[in-house]
Amino acid sequence: MKCFALTGISQDVIQELHKGRPRTLELQSAHNVVTLAGLEPGSAVFMTSVDMEDLDPGDTGIIAEIIAISITMKRMMEFTQGYHFEERERMSARIKVRCIGSSIVKAVTHEGIIHPVSVDVVKSACYHAG
Repeated sequence: MKCFALTGISQDVIQELHKGRPRTLELQSAHNVVTLAGLEPGSAVFMTSVDMEDLDPGDTGIIAEIIAISITMKRMMEFTQGYHFEERERMSARIKVRCIGSSIVKAVTHEGIIHPVSVDVVKSACYHAG
C-alpha cells in the first residue's frame, strides 16, 4: 500500500491512537504540514516516531485514516522592551485521525524538502519476537 508519511510523531501519541479511539492532533513541522496540504478526509497516512531523515525500510508505525483536516496560519507578535517588535507567522495543521492498524515500511520515496515523503507499507498481520 502506498501512502504519505507523517514523521517525528511522539510515541505516546502513536500508542494512544493504537488503542482505537479517534484523536485530534496539531502538527507544526513544515514537512508534515506540506504532506497534509494535499490530502483529503478519508485518505490513509503512515505515522511513525522516526524522523524524516532517518526513515528507512523496516521502520514501524501505524496506518491512520484522516477523518478531518484543517490547515491554518497563526500570526504572533513579539515585543522587546516595548520598543521593537517582530511579527511571525506559523502554519499548522489540525487533523483528526483513527488508527487502521500497525505497519512496516517496505520502501521510501523522498523527492525533496517541499515534497511529501511517500512510503510503501505492509500492514502487519503478526508480530515477531526479536
